[in-house]
Amino acid sequence: MAKIYYDRDADLNLLNGKTIAVLGYGSQGHAHAQNLRDSGVKVIVGLRENSKTRATAEKDGFTVCTIAEAAKQADVVMFLIHDHMQASVYENEVKPNLKSDAKLAFAHGFSIHFGQIIPEANHDVFMVAPKGPGHIVRRMFADGKGTPCLIAVQQDASGKAKEFAIAYAAAIGAGRAGILETTFREETETDLFGEQAVLCGGISALMQAGFQTLVDAGYQPEMAYFECINEMKLIVDMIFEGGLSWMRYSVSDTAKYGDMTGGPAVIGEEAKKGMQQLLKNIQDGSFARDWILENQTGRPRMKKWAKAAQEAPCDVVGRELRKMMPWMEAKEAPKF
Repeated sequence: MAKIYYDRDADLNLLNGKTIAVLGYGSQGHAHAQNLRDSGVKVIVGLRENSKTRATAEKDGFTVCTIAEAAKQADVVMFLIHDHMQASVYENEVKPNLKSDAKLAFAHGFSIHFGQIIPEANHDVFMVAPKGPGHIVRRMFADGKGTPCLIAVQQDASGKAKEFAIAYAAAIGAGRAGILETTFREETETDLFGEQAVLCGGISALMQAGFQTLVDAGYQPEMAYFECINEMKLIVDMIFEGGLSWMRYSVSDTAKYGDMTGGPAVIGEEAKKGMQQLLKNIQDGSFARDWILENQTGRPRMKKWAKAAQEAPCDVVGRELRKMMPWMEAKEAPKF
């Protein structure tokens, strides 16, 4: 079981007199910066000159610097920019300007775990990773609550890296909910696996396959969309609120029986073997190498895939059906 820390375990005095540079002002960046500031911590925001979020950060009252200038001033540099950008930003803008005892912080372990960033030995390297999107992290803090958070230490040059990670996590509100200790390896590999095998890749493929199975069998695509895609939210919401047991308690007895008999028929040994291979590719670095190469070559496969996904029958039908649902604000991704 993970070790869990709370506000009572955090020494926020460790942050007194420190300047924290938050690199990025997107979903997580704005939440970290505002929560830290509201906890009495000095925060500056580091952004590219042409960043789309510069005006927002300035409007929110932050001093906005170039990334290089932010690194010069910082006692702690928190990377909240995209994984595929972190290595070049570190090498070209952060590393040449770091104080000798500056701490490096991350909200995801990808760049450190896969060796894209290799900090010098005199820097603490730790992770503070909220388990929720930035708007939730901010809203919960403002409401006097908190979002659970992971911490990990990769490099402890000062002898107090863990204590500092706990203090940082508490300053963004996580100590009110729970701060769970992990490692860079565990956070990175489980995060990537969850995205690929279940949360994004697995569920998307399952819904699309269910939709197409019904359509191929002669059923109307609208019926297929409602039953295999639209109603997924109802099920996931119940799981979110009370786990699988609550969902199974809440659905009909017919659905329960179908759950019992149908689930193993679809997610059987072949699916598990596929998951095991995904995990192996993550663990041995194959996925990281492929992802880095995809970015270096301009994302040719992703662009082709994204365009095809938007034109898929289930997406086309869904766009029309959502127009019939006034209780929600329908969203649509930009066209490729």
